[in-house]
Formats: sequence, structure tokens, C-alpha cells
Amino acid sequence: MAEIGKGVTAGKLAINVQKRLTRAQEKVLQKLGKADETRDAAFEEMVSNFNKQMTEGTKLQKDLKAYLAAVKTMHDASRRLQDCLADMYEPDWFGKEEMDALTEEMIEKEMDNNLEDTDTLWLDYHQNITDKSLTSLDAYLANFPDIKARIAKRDRKMVDFDSARHHFSSLQKGKKKDEAKIAKQAALLEMAAPSWAQGLISAHQVAQTNLSHNQAEEELGRAQKIFEELNVELQDELPALWDNRVGVYVNTFQRLAGHQEKFHGEMGKLSQNLNDIMTKLEEQRELNEETNHSESASSPPKSAVTNGSDGELPPGFLYKVKAIHDYAATDGDELELKIGDDVLVLAFDNPDEQDDGWLMGVQESHWVQNKDISVKGVFPENFTQKV
Repeated sequence: MAEIGKGVTAGKLAINVQKRLTRAQEKVLQKLGKADETRDAAFEEMVSNFNKQMTEGTKLQKDLKAYLAAVKTMHDASRRLQDCLADMYEPDWFGKEEMDALTEEMIEKEMDNNLEDTDTLWLDYHQNITDKSLTSLDAYLANFPDIKARIAKRDRKMVDFDSARHHFSSLQKGKKKDEAKIAKQAALLEMAAPSWAQGLISAHQVAQTNLSHNQAEEELGRAQKIFEELNVELQDELPALWDNRVGVYVNTFQRLAGHQEKFHGEMGKLSQNLNDIMTKLEEQRELNEETNHSESASSPPKSAVTNGSDGELPPGFLYKVKAIHDYAATDGDELELKIGDDVLVLAFDNPDEQDDGWLMGVQESHWVQNKDISVKGVFPENFTQKV
């Protein structure tokens, strides 16, 4: 057995061991519901509501942040889609300038007497949700950590209060036993001590008992005061916080719905503009197809394309094209084009000399008048349209 340390008596060790056993036993009894402890069913319900409220608010905050991240992702995707459309939109298509304005330039429309573009709409939408919904929700949830810590502190102080109350109660119950014990000891001392000392010894023992009782009472008073202060504060704050959740949720979703309505309304106008341009582009395409079909039906076969009297074709003739863009020749072997010119496409004398995207031809008007292909030249194929 280990040697007892200096200054530590066997009696004190026994007291400490007994104290630990008593505390352990009290803890078990509390779990079994057999110990006398402070219980407040109404407060426990408040704490349950608080925990539920904190869980719901935290989930709403997380989901709102995820929604904002999705808005940013949609903004980026929308911008890339518009850039793609602008890159694909060919110069000769209907509404090229309007499309450029819709996708790249500022779009003129009525909204607070300002000019807004799609980027501004997306950025404003994201910022408004952040400022008006998420920020207020963050401020609301900022109260929870402090209150949660005070609830935990209140629980600890309740244990201290119960412990002090149990200790004081046990002293009160043992006071009579101590007084009887003191009286018995005094009787024994009367036989051994001088008469003048008997009163002093008895008074000392009574004083010691009263001192322990008074200290326990003071400790109980302090523990009770701290516990009740925390308890009263939380009983005021928790119901108010619980009732406040309705206003927070209403404001969060009402503002979110308002910003959604405004954003989608403005985006709807832009989408309608885009739809109108696409509709007119389709109408133009159908009209061109009908025109080309009518011209093909009323024109003679390609083998008989002439100056209007079914005359001869130039040697090496392949087919006829019409210029849809002006082209200024930059070299002596190139053919000058004006929009609407009819060009007779000819085969290259040496096919190896033909560059990709370039054709050889002669102006039909020149051939009709001169029957001469010496002025033939090359020209870019994508500046013309086959007829």
C-alpha cells in the first residue's frame, strides 16, 4: 500500500473518498429520477423550441447561400450563352445591329430612368438578395451562440444551486444530532475539565457548528442568486426570440419573392426582344427560300444560262452566283464585286492553283456583251450566293 503523504491523515483521505462516492451516487440517482433537483418543464420547452429554431434558421441560411451560388452560376452561363450567340450571328442575318446591342451593348429600356443591361440585372439581383435577405438572416442567427452559451451556463449554475441546497439541508438535519453530540461531549468534559473551562469548550463546539451552517447558508444564497438571474433573463428572452422567427421568415421570403419578380420581369423583356429577332430571322430565311425557289422554277436550266436569248456559255462554265457583299479587288488577278452582281463561275485552268474558299469567274454582263473571259478573276466564295 502506498505511504500516506506528509500532512495528510487517514481520516481526511477517508472523507475525500466518501465525498467522491457520494457524488457518484447522486449522479446516478439524478439519472434515475430519484434525486431532489430543480426542474422547470416550461423552461425545458423553451430550450427545445430554441434548439429547433436554431436548426431551422441555420438550414435556411445554408440553403439561401446555395441559392445565391446558383444565381452566380446562372449569370456566368447566361453570359457565355450570349457571347456564343454574338459570335455565331453572321453579318448578313436580320437584326445584326439589334443583336449586338442586345448581347454586348447597353439595352435601352425603362427602369428607374436608367439604362440597364443583362449583366447589371444579374448583379443587382444577386446583391439585393445578399443585402436584403441573407444579411438580415445572418444578423438574426448571430444571437444564437450567446444565448446557447448562457443556457449552458444556467444549467451549470442550476447544478451548483442544487448542490448548495442539498448541502444546507443536510446540515440542518444534522444540526440536532450535532447539538446532542456536543451536549454529550460537554458532559464528559465536566468530569475532566476544570469548571472554568467547561463553558469555553461547549461554546467553541457550538460556534464551530454554527459557522459551518452559516457558511453553507451563504453559499446557498450566492448560488441561488446567480442561477435566478440567469434563469429570469432567459425566460424573458427565449419566448421573445421564438416569436420573432415569424417576422424573420416572412421578411426573408417576401423580399426574395419581390426581387425574383422584378428580375424575371426585366429579363422577360430582354428575352422577348431576343425572341422577336429570332422570329424575324426565321421569316427572312423562309422568304429567301421561297424567292430562290420561284427564281429556280422560272429560270432556264444552268446549261442554258445566257444573255436572255439562250446563247452560248463561256468555256469551263460551272454555275452562276450572285454577290451578297461588296468586294474590292486587292490584286490584278482578283474580280471586283458589287452587291447584286451576277458572276459566271469557271473552272480553273490548273486545279492546283485554286485556294480553298476562292472561285474563278467572270461578270455575266461582261460575257453577254463581249463574249470574252480575259477579264476573269478570282473572288471569295462566301461573298456570293449560288443561284
